[in-house]
Amino acid sequence: MWDKILKWLHIRKPQTNEAISQVEVEAAPIYEAGYNQEEKTIVRLISNRRRKTAYQVTGVDDVAAKNNWKGWLYLAPVIVLIAVFLIYPLINTIYIAFTENYQYASGLNDGFTFNNFGVILGLTTTANGARETYFTKYAIPNTFILVFVTVPVSTTLALIISVALNSIKWFQKVLQTVFFLPYVTNAIAVGMVFSVIFDDYGIVNYIFGTNIVWIYGAERWVAMVPLVLYIVWSSIPFKILVFLSGLQGVDKQYYQAAQIDACSKAKVLWRITVPLLSPQILYILITSFIGAFKEYTSVVGLFNGPGTMGKAGDPNMETIVFYIYENLSTKTSFAAAAAVFLFVIILIFTFIQFGVSKKRVHY
Repeated sequence: MWDKILKWLHIRKPQTNEAISQVEVEAAPIYEAGYNQEEKTIVRLISNRRRKTAYQVTGVDDVAAKNNWKGWLYLAPVIVLIAVFLIYPLINTIYIAFTENYQYASGLNDGFTFNNFGVILGLTTTANGARETYFTKYAIPNTFILVFVTVPVSTTLALIISVALNSIKWFQKVLQTVFFLPYVTNAIAVGMVFSVIFDDYGIVNYIFGTNIVWIYGAERWVAMVPLVLYIVWSSIPFKILVFLSGLQGVDKQYYQAAQIDACSKAKVLWRITVPLLSPQILYILITSFIGAFKEYTSVVGLFNGPGTMGKAGDPNMETIVFYIYENLSTKTSFAAAAAVFLFVIILIFTFIQFGVSKKRVHY
């Protein structure tokens, strides 16, 4: 019976005269437990029986292993919500992107195709022989301009304002509230205010004594100015909040040492503050890039449509997300292909940022 339930292990002694260590393990003949002088081996007894009770450490049950099902039970509501509102829509969007003539209402389609991506990128034509030009002409360039202009500008301004607010002890709470107000203000309402400010007879033209058409009927590159200013102004408050929370956790000894060494404020900012805030900067950059790639409400708030002529005329201010919403019900397959294209672009930029953060971010 012992032959069936027990197993002996044979551990060879190393060739050197050093202390015996576990080098190689193999099946061993039956010896008494301990050291065998003839074979120069250590024999240990190990049972191969499967324990029927929970694993124990010094007589205490492994509670985590026994109550593992409770953890899954607590996570079940969140997992269900993620599956319904995130995983399923993502899989369904990818499926629609590869279907031809998908019908939004009925869910019917004409089969599998790769042509949707070629159509939105202007490489191929539709079944009617038409060529889609707005996506590559307006949506992609406008989106990338907004991303690479608004994100660096807003992040830099938010960092400078945060450092200034952190150094002001009196009146600090009031200033924090003032700077945070745009974050809780309705985006469409803010867009309407900006459209009034940049109107032909608005305050901007009045102050500078110009007659520039900024919004309605403006040139594409001129209309980019109020759009960029609006996005930067509305995105700064959240960044300030994150940077201020990070600054309050910085050890003051670093600044005291810099003060003893008579370092300039610029050197303190770039040599101490920025490296110590690198985790917050990484978080802000990732979320800001994702948000800028999904820009939509600012265009609606300022122009009331995809172009400087509102809903009429050329969609010269259209973004990728605006293109998706505009074609969601009429050209669902193209909208889904654009959504997958945007998803891949965001994923690539996120991975690049994580790759750079391994060398630049200090925790």
